[in-house]
Amino acid sequence: MSGVSRRGFVSAVVVGGGSSLVLGFSLAGCSKDDRRDRKPLASAKAQPTPAEVVEPIAVPPAPETSALTAWIEVAADDSVTFRIAQAEMGQGALTGLAMVLADELGARWDRVRAEHAPYDPESFGFQLTGGSSSIRGGYESTRRAAAAARDMLVRAAAARWGVAADACDTLDNAVVSRDGARRLGFGALVAAAAALDVPADPPLRDPGAYRYVGKAQPRLDLPAKVTGQALFGIDVDLPDMLVGQPLHPPVWGARLAALDDRAALAVTGVRQVVRLPDGGGAIVVADHTWAASKGRDALAVEWDLGANAALSSESILERCRKVIGSGTVARNDGRAGRTIASAGERAIEAAYEVPFLAHAPMEPLNATAHVREGEVELWVPTQSPTLTATRAAQIAGVDPSKVTVHTTFMGGGFGRRAQTDFVADAVLASKAVGKPVKVVWRREDDIQGWHYRPMAYNELRGAVDKEGWPLAWEHRIASPGVVKWFREQKADIDSTSIEGAANVPYALEHVRVTCVDPGVDLPVFYWRSVGSSQNAYVTECFFDELARLGGKDPVEARRKLLAAKPRHLRVLDAAVQKSGYGKALAPGRAHGVAVHESFGSFCAQVAEVSIENGQPRVHKVTCAIDPGQVVNPDSVVAQMESGIAFGLSAALYGEVPIEGGRAQVSNFHDYRAVRIGDMPRVDTVLVPSGDALGGVGEPGTPPIAPAVCNALYALTGKPVRRLPIRLG
Repeated sequence: MSGVSRRGFVSAVVVGGGSSLVLGFSLAGCSKDDRRDRKPLASAKAQPTPAEVVEPIAVPPAPETSALTAWIEVAADDSVTFRIAQAEMGQGALTGLAMVLADELGARWDRVRAEHAPYDPESFGFQLTGGSSSIRGGYESTRRAAAAARDMLVRAAAARWGVAADACDTLDNAVVSRDGARRLGFGALVAAAAALDVPADPPLRDPGAYRYVGKAQPRLDLPAKVTGQALFGIDVDLPDMLVGQPLHPPVWGARLAALDDRAALAVTGVRQVVRLPDGGGAIVVADHTWAASKGRDALAVEWDLGANAALSSESILERCRKVIGSGTVARNDGRAGRTIASAGERAIEAAYEVPFLAHAPMEPLNATAHVREGEVELWVPTQSPTLTATRAAQIAGVDPSKVTVHTTFMGGGFGRRAQTDFVADAVLASKAVGKPVKVVWRREDDIQGWHYRPMAYNELRGAVDKEGWPLAWEHRIASPGVVKWFREQKADIDSTSIEGAANVPYALEHVRVTCVDPGVDLPVFYWRSVGSSQNAYVTECFFDELARLGGKDPVEARRKLLAAKPRHLRVLDAAVQKSGYGKALAPGRAHGVAVHESFGSFCAQVAEVSIENGQPRVHKVTCAIDPGQVVNPDSVVAQMESGIAFGLSAALYGEVPIEGGRAQVSNFHDYRAVRIGDMPRVDTVLVPSGDALGGVGEPGTPPIAPAVCNALYALTGKPVRRLPIRLG
């Protein structure tokens, strides 16, 4: 912390005549310049609940811009409010960080609140939620922030009592003397604490003494969500607010050739039809949603469909097949090609395919904007206040510092809400009509609106040794890269396309992995678990093919080749033991197994599967997860169940077919998700290793597809080499 000023580390202000102490901590990527004091962000809707919680996953595009800023407010009634610069998508990580704060500060759990912090690049750096990094990125900085606040409160009490600071500690929102004779609540000490220097390196508690971390705690945001008081983006309602509904091109790159809006303007309640720049469509702005929707349907439009009008899933796949041999080498150990070529009957080759996938969050994409002279105010369920503010500033022609972003709760994100196209619609509409406008996309707009998880075509070859153990592995990937659609890509190979593939964990003597982008001009984007979502399926299924080629049980083959990977092996053994793998099952059922590392966590799953009426039926999934350390066990279990449901939906049903440049699905009737009757029982085993914290929002998704497919392979003797699963 050397060279960082007091105010660069913490802003301390006494609010309301000494009624509260606000501590703001900038613990990573902070400037050496003084920070100005910040006021709490005003909410568009009061939320009088014990907690408003937000959990973003801070994944900065570059390490030097990485920052986690936490704000601590101590009120006169001794309660503590914790503000974080992250977005709540249902992961519960804000609750987890609040647990860390409570333990390190010495606060009682029912006296802690958590809420969204404002968009503030000067204090918070680059604000982005993604990559399952909220708790693992914020754990240590939250500890240090809470420890500094604790130290200041303790010193304030010690000075008042005339005792040494080390004769005091904090407990249940108060400073207490170690002899038990004295006690002062946090609220009585805030004014004195605010005048003290902030310790640069405050002593931390022994985590072994924590009361909350590692034990299940109720989610802080649940009361507001259960009672309906939680503010989601789609709930925003402002004075004089209008509602907009967009009409976008049906083909990526298409442009509006002609627009007749007379019928739309004749709809009662329609105020204006706003044309989007560069022929990007139009937004019908009206008094309410129904009028906006009726007006949109009344628009008469002609499109110049452009070069992508002839694209289809098959033409993209054919392009991948043609270029796959020209891939850049991502890994090259030993002599994979030569070994496989000389293996004869001990070799096998296969082609695996995965389709485009939509994110399809349950809450439709939406944003509310109010563009005024020289400033913009936004209410958005966004994964990135920074990207949102930047885009809004560009459109409105203002400095980003003049953009206020109120981050609301969001009904799912999965990466899609890190995009800003829906935000741009709201800003453009408000700028045109001069009033606040809430733009709500139809679900069809989202599912047919690109930014999909990329499709991929994979060619694999492998060989086993003379004893039947996997020996050589060659994996060629052709898939559109994600990174270039998010930021400038300087590397020759897209890191997301090879994650989970180039780092295949098995002790194979010969491994070669290559990757090529087929060069199709269609936008793809980060989807829950990113490249691991497809590469775990491909690698874990092909490993089963190699194991069975050599006459080996898939679990025993994994155990042998993971002997030097203790964390992989530990979760594999835990899932196998809990599931009863190897024991007799009901007739017509089989087990399939998969193990995968992603986002710093290790996850193994065993799926119990049958075939009913020609379709796979998943009865039970046993999941073992090693996230290094467990903060809130309930949140970890919930995220495993969520990730499995998400990945199972993709494995069984997920596909966005393209024909004539257009998506051939539109809503949940043809882009299906698992229903309650489809959902298997999920048993989750926590296997914390004590290693560095890993993420939990995404690692549950990658293993489910290969576990199910490997069970089907065991049942039918035929590998499943294409998703979604189609038997017969």
